[in-house]
Amino acid sequence: MDLLDAMSAFVATAEARSLSAAGKRLGLSLPTISRKLSELEAHLGTPLLVRSTRKLALTPVGTAYLSAARGILDDVLAAGRTAAGEHAAVRGELVVSAPIMLGRMHVLPVVHEYLAAFPDVRVRLMLTDRNADLIDDGVDVAVRIGVLADSALLAVRVGMVGRVVCGSPGYLARADKVRTPGDLQRIGCITFDCLDRPSVWSFVSPGSGMSIDVPICPRLSVNTAEAAIDAAVAGVGLTQVASYQVALAVRAGALRVVLKEFEAAPLPVNLLHAGHANLPLKTRAFLDLAAATLRPALSGPAKGSSELNRSD
Repeated sequence: MDLLDAMSAFVATAEARSLSAAGKRLGLSLPTISRKLSELEAHLGTPLLVRSTRKLALTPVGTAYLSAARGILDDVLAAGRTAAGEHAAVRGELVVSAPIMLGRMHVLPVVHEYLAAFPDVRVRLMLTDRNADLIDDGVDVAVRIGVLADSALLAVRVGMVGRVVCGSPGYLARADKVRTPGDLQRIGCITFDCLDRPSVWSFVSPGSGMSIDVPICPRLSVNTAEAAIDAAVAGVGLTQVASYQVALAVRAGALRVVLKEFEAAPLPVNLLHAGHANLPLKTRAFLDLAAATLRPALSGPAKGSSELNRSD
C-alpha cells in the first residue's frame, strides 16, 4: 500500500462525501478508491468512514485523522509546488467560476487585471449560474451569491447584493402608482428565467418582517436578466433583478428603484477556495486582487437606489 495515495483517497472522499466524486477528482475508478480506503483502515486498525447506500460520514477517529492527513498532504504538495516554482512565482493555470452576469460585469475585469499583472499565469473562467463543485470541476476559486452551506471550503466575504424592482422614469410617470407589492399585479411587469412556469416575486413586510410572495402575470417574459433590464429601460414595464445588475442604469437615471422598503434582506457574495495550507501564489494573488476590487463594487447592504448610488 502507498500510504500517501491512500491518504489522498481518504481526504478526497471525506471532502466530497462521495466515493464516486473522489474517484473523479483523483482520476481513479470507484473500486480503486474503495480498495485504497479499505487498505488504509486495515493499516490503521480502525474505521475512518461509515458508509451506507444513502450517505457517507466520518467516524470520530476519521475526523481527527482527516485533519492530520490534510496537513501531511499539504506539506507534500507545498514541497512539490516549491520545486515547480508555484510558490516562488505566480504561474500555472487558475480555474475561476462565477455567476454569468456577475462574472461578466465584475469578475472578468479582475481577470483582465490579473493576467496583465502576471504574464506567466493562464486563467480558465467558467461563467455559469450553476454552483460549480470545486472538487469535481477542478475549480481553484468560486464566486458565490447566497448563504453558504457548511463545508470544508473557506470563504472570503466581498459584498452583499439584494433584489430590487425598477422601471424607467417614463414608465413610472405614466403607470399606476406602485406603493405596495400587491400593486404589481395590475401593471406591466417583465420576468426572466420563468418562461414555462408562474413567476413569483418575493418581498418582506416592513412592519412585521413577514414574507410577501406576489404572483406576477408578466407583460413580457425573457430568459436573461440582460434582456429584462433592456426592456425596462425601454419603458416596457417593471422588472425585479439583482441590485448590482442595474447599478449603472440607476446611477445614469435610466431606471428608478421602487418598493425599497419592501426589499428582502440582501445576500452575501463570497470568494470560495479549498483552504488548504500553503496556497499556491497564483491562487493567493487572485484572491487578494479580487477581494480588493469587488469589495468597493459590492459593498453595503444593497438596499434600494441609495445603496446603488454608492456602488461602483
